[in-house]
Amino acid sequence: MKYAALLPLSAALVWPADINFTTGQAARLVIGQPTFTAAQPGTSQDLLGGPHGVAYANDTLFVVDANKLGASPSNHRVLIYRNLSQVLPSPTAEIEQDGRICKVCFGRADTVVGQSAFDKGDFRAPGQDNLRTPTGISVDGTTMAVADTDNNRVLIWFTIPQSNNARADVVLGQPDFGRALVNDGQGNVPTARGLRGPQGVWIRGGKLFVADTGNNRVLIWNTVPRNNHTPADVVVGAPDFTTFVQQDLTRTTIDAKPNTLLTPVAVTSDGVRMFVADLGHNRVLIWNSIPTSNSQPASVVLGQKTFETAVANNTSELCAATGKNADGKDTFPALCEASMEFPRFALSDGRYLFIADGGNDRILVYNSIPTQNGALADAIIGQITPRFNLISDSADPLGVASSGAVRTPLALAWDGRNLYASDPFNRRIQVFTMAERKVPNTGVRNAAQREIFAVGAVSLSGSSKENDEVTVTIKLGEASREYKYKAKANERLEHVIQNLVDLINTRERGGDPAVLATPNLIRLAIILTAKSSGAAGNNVEITAAVSTGATIQSTTSGPRLSGGQDAALIAPGTIVTIFAADDQGLADQTVAAPPNVTVLPTTLGGVQVYFDGIRAPLFSVSPNEINAQVPFEILNSDSLNAFVRTVRRDGSVSVSSAIAVPIIRQNPGLFAAAGIDPRPAIAFHASEFATGTVSVDGSIRGGDIATVVISDREYKYTVKESDTLATVRDGLIAEINQDPEVQASAAAAFTRIRLRARKRGPEGNGIVYRGAVRDGDQVILTATTPALCCANRGPITEDNPALPGQTILLTATGLGLVKPDEERRRQDTGQVFRGSIDNDPVEFVSSLAGGKTANVLQAAMRPGSIGIYEVILELNSDLPTDPRTQLTIAQDIYVSNIVTIAVRNPNEQPQ
Repeated sequence: MKYAALLPLSAALVWPADINFTTGQAARLVIGQPTFTAAQPGTSQDLLGGPHGVAYANDTLFVVDANKLGASPSNHRVLIYRNLSQVLPSPTAEIEQDGRICKVCFGRADTVVGQSAFDKGDFRAPGQDNLRTPTGISVDGTTMAVADTDNNRVLIWFTIPQSNNARADVVLGQPDFGRALVNDGQGNVPTARGLRGPQGVWIRGGKLFVADTGNNRVLIWNTVPRNNHTPADVVVGAPDFTTFVQQDLTRTTIDAKPNTLLTPVAVTSDGVRMFVADLGHNRVLIWNSIPTSNSQPASVVLGQKTFETAVANNTSELCAATGKNADGKDTFPALCEASMEFPRFALSDGRYLFIADGGNDRILVYNSIPTQNGALADAIIGQITPRFNLISDSADPLGVASSGAVRTPLALAWDGRNLYASDPFNRRIQVFTMAERKVPNTGVRNAAQREIFAVGAVSLSGSSKENDEVTVTIKLGEASREYKYKAKANERLEHVIQNLVDLINTRERGGDPAVLATPNLIRLAIILTAKSSGAAGNNVEITAAVSTGATIQSTTSGPRLSGGQDAALIAPGTIVTIFAADDQGLADQTVAAPPNVTVLPTTLGGVQVYFDGIRAPLFSVSPNEINAQVPFEILNSDSLNAFVRTVRRDGSVSVSSAIAVPIIRQNPGLFAAAGIDPRPAIAFHASEFATGTVSVDGSIRGGDIATVVISDREYKYTVKESDTLATVRDGLIAEINQDPEVQASAAAAFTRIRLRARKRGPEGNGIVYRGAVRDGDQVILTATTPALCCANRGPITEDNPALPGQTILLTATGLGLVKPDEERRRQDTGQVFRGSIDNDPVEFVSSLAGGKTANVLQAAMRPGSIGIYEVILELNSDLPTDPRTQLTIAQDIYVSNIVTIAVRNPNEQPQ
């Protein structure tokens, strides 16, 4: 739980005053794990178990690899990492591209204390060279002190250990190294020499501070003791050294005061002040001067409004109200920038104050030392918002072990620019670095989706008569708004729809706060698009009603908008857009990779993008956004960190603060034109030849006869017991290819036969076909359209729409890895795909168009492209005319952005 800052080094690293930590930023580096999300248990030179204390001094990091929380393994040791500046890259340095998957993940320790070797993690009887559940550590550059908690003692080394299993020089809390007495053997009665489960230790200005956790007090030695069993000089939290304190927390009466403590787990000092993490009182106490007398009261309390309260996340006293309840009383968030739950550590260099708010899984950052009770933090690390706990408030939290999360942080260390945080349940030390906030927390997005908005519709039918009234109600949370329109005499439904759209969009000059309305006059519908992207838009409720006796009829697409998802969930190999935060320039110029390049550059216009330290291939860079490819190499991670490094025209180097990017196996996005969602798809008529499909399904039974009829010509295949559906398909294809008008091939997806007219152009349209089997046969043949259809080329537009049953082509990204393995091995980051078109995404792709299933004939990574997939669909043959037919693709539970295509059904009567 401790840190020791050697301030001469810190002073050399101090960052400009206008650059600070920002809420939600991720760690730049990780120590003790091979990736940010690995969380591998281990007892070795490279892996950490459940670390607690951390300290920094003289270019050296000290980590206590044990804890009292049950994070496993508890290795009962201290690890020392020397020459840190030669191992960890500086914030502005280029990241070395070596053979590791994560190039910003480190952790080979140089020395182990408390064990004879790095692969040992047990505890033994107390001695001069072993530890039992050590927790806190402090180093002042020459002296190292460790809180050896379960041995009820503090050990001191007067030189930093250079060899494994180095012996301590002094023991406090015990008469000698061979004993582990509680309170000098006095049981519950504390003494000036005894300790009970100390968890905090600190050395500063020649003084030694100890958080004597089990005795609910802090002890101060005015000089660091040179002899065993030296008594303390000052006690804080108790009136004297021998006052009995009830240890059973289930029976402890909360009696919070400025001079009482309950389970203090850490004590630190900046040389002027003293800071104590008063865990049981859910607060941090500040003494504006180091106490010189017993029971000296604290000067400032954080986490509570007054010294007399001890409520976890005391938001009703500390936080701004969020609204009113049904009784008209103020409501408050679960937590905010000022609240705390079981704070574990407080650290200051005299300028900043950092608090490990363990129960809220976050670190509070104060840009100056608070002088008022209950002060709000300036930034929060480990959570993306002050009012949300990424770990505990989500049923399925993404990124619990991400670079942006800390799960019960226990201790902190600071070198002037880097904040080191122990993350015991993720078995690592996170390194957070001050840098410019150039990219927002969700600023890395699927380039095709960018945002995925929820969408719904209100449809009208029938006819209108004068004074028919239509009411559209839009509700989000407790806020409900009604939009009413009365029809005029002989008013067409198209006019009613347009007027309702105008009402929704112009309310109070800013439009409805929850949705944007657009008219679809062909389908007589109002399309409602959520103004908030992602899943939040799915909470918008919609209803429609008409007045009594009205001849207009109204329906909705459902009770709520739907389809909103998170475009910031990224699959390996996805083309992403990285957005600038506000006016932060990501580049000094706009530059694109050369056209037809076969290998993308990883430096472009002075810009480099790093994902887990892997230099990403770049398509283009500009001041406002960067287009890059996420490496395939990170496929085994659930999250990665991302930051941008820019060499400016004047030669200076700027680096963005890191953000966490959640990684999933696939999250498809469809490319679309610019505009308001749902946007027109970049879609094409797929074939200059008329096409059709026959699906081969059912089961295999020898003797069944499968027949495909083209016009009046029959092509038969007799099923054998050894057949599969695929061999039945292939047998039929061989027969059909004798036909004079049609040729056949295997579809890429499922066991389907693709039929294509032999003549190019509309001459092939209308060739009828069907599948046939005898009664009782188990094989099933289904024609998806009655006739070959829709020879066409070029983009789909309102002037050149798609037809029902037509085959269309879309482009996408984010579909993940492909199969078979020989094709996957050609899927290289930043290089054109060298495989064939005969590949499939590992996760099946489905599609809906106009609310009906569209047959996915093929979804494949496009040969010769980088990160691009082709999706070929056969539209349902019953689609109605609609210039804005909505279309999505999906993989597993992940649905793409909604795009639109123009469809014209030639069999419909004009409206």
